[in-house]
Amino acid sequence: MPIKKSAAKQLRKSKKNQARNKAAKSAMRTAIHKVEKCLEAKDIEGTKDALARAISTIDKTAQKGIIHKNKAARHHARLMKRVNQLLSSVK
Repeated sequence: MPIKKSAAKQLRKSKKNQARNKAAKSAMRTAIHKVEKCLEAKDIEGTKDALARAISTIDKTAQKGIIHKNKAARHHARLMKRVNQLLSSVK
């Protein structure tokens, strides 16, 4: 346990921030999984909708500094690559 008041406050802050960051990462992963499920089902409209939400969630997570901007870009690229493969195979 912290002895000083400032250390106790910092501990409270870090726990609160950790919970917030964990929730944001979880939401991002959930959005990515939804896109992957739609890809497996080959649902084009659902995939486009889920992709838009996932990209938005990924961007917000990176903007808040929870993940690095390059990691966000990597997620974008991988999702877009798979979606484009689905779209080209359907045509």
